[in-house]
Amino acid sequence: MTQQMLADRLRRSKSWVDKIERGARSLDRYSVIQELADVLRVDPEVLLGQQRSTPAGTPDGVDDIRAALARYDIPHAPPQTDELRRQVGHAWLTYQHAHYGQLVRVLPGLLDAARGARSAELLVPAYRITSSLLVKLGDAELAWLAADRAMSAAADDPILAATAAISVTQALRASNRDRLALTATLTAANRILPSLPGPGDQEICGTVGDQIARKPLDHGGGSAGERAVGGTLLLQAALAAASCGDALRAHELTDRAAGVASNLRGYDDTHRTCFGPIAVDLVRVLSAAQLGDSDEALQRHVTVVRREAFRRLPAEYRGAYLVDVARVYLQVGDLRGASRALVDADSVAPAEVRCRPLARTVIAEIARANPAPAGVARLATLVGLTR
Repeated sequence: MTQQMLADRLRRSKSWVDKIERGARSLDRYSVIQELADVLRVDPEVLLGQQRSTPAGTPDGVDDIRAALARYDIPHAPPQTDELRRQVGHAWLTYQHAHYGQLVRVLPGLLDAARGARSAELLVPAYRITSSLLVKLGDAELAWLAADRAMSAAADDPILAATAAISVTQALRASNRDRLALTATLTAANRILPSLPGPGDQEICGTVGDQIARKPLDHGGGSAGERAVGGTLLLQAALAAASCGDALRAHELTDRAAGVASNLRGYDDTHRTCFGPIAVDLVRVLSAAQLGDSDEALQRHVTVVRREAFRRLPAEYRGAYLVDVARVYLQVGDLRGASRALVDADSVAPAEVRCRPLARTVIAEIARANPAPAGVARLATLVGLTR
């Protein structure tokens, strides 16, 4: 982004931007810092150079989210659409930076405001953020409710419905309903990806009986954003298939997602999927582990985390992946490897380690070793675990 482009988006002069960059003028108002952060798509704390302390334990406020989901009345004074769109965008950034405590406090009001706006474009992502956060915090049933609300709000919009299906699948997988997740995901993927590149020019079609039927490919298109949503659905389906022990289907779905990813370059990720070749590679690691091949998973992991594309993923994405990898190291009895993965996750996204019940379980298992690796011993003390 050039100085002129930044100035135009801030509705300020290029000279003002230049002075800020050179330090000739200071940013002394938080409202301006927040505006600049919104344009640059970063959290304001990044610009301030502040590292937020992340308390251990599940953040308070989930009951407030539950209450917001239980409200059906429409606020009398709907908010301005532009302001609400900015709030939704900031909520996404807060989630991607793994500031879960802050997000728990924001979501009840955001859900109320989104319902008042009566805009599917804003209501669906608000429910999606809510569902994703609740999965993190270990409340899969409430996450499924939020995801189902997103699906209902999407109505007849195929793209919004497909993005909602991502949340539905994640919630179902979090509650160990992998076969239901696989069926729902394949159905949604086939609606948004009329042509799925793969061996033999065939398309995967999900059915209620969870069988894969075949039909010739329609070499249709769709925008890059739409294909990214479809590719994400394929990856979710691959993970569900791997959890079901269906190696053939998991590999095939991942390969097809790789075909979609290979044709995407520099698209605007408006639907917050983070889809691309690196996402495919991470799913190959996790699928291999779920299918019982931990050695292959870890070999792939060592290679993939060295890539620049991995470092460009949001903090939440990287932190969650590293917690999953710590579990893989545990499967092969490598406590030091598991400890390194957890410590790395904590440095990238502290809330992924300190707020998630899943991570707490992994910490407890590693901390049972005598002596426990130093990094995990510190984390165990931090989250209140004793040996």
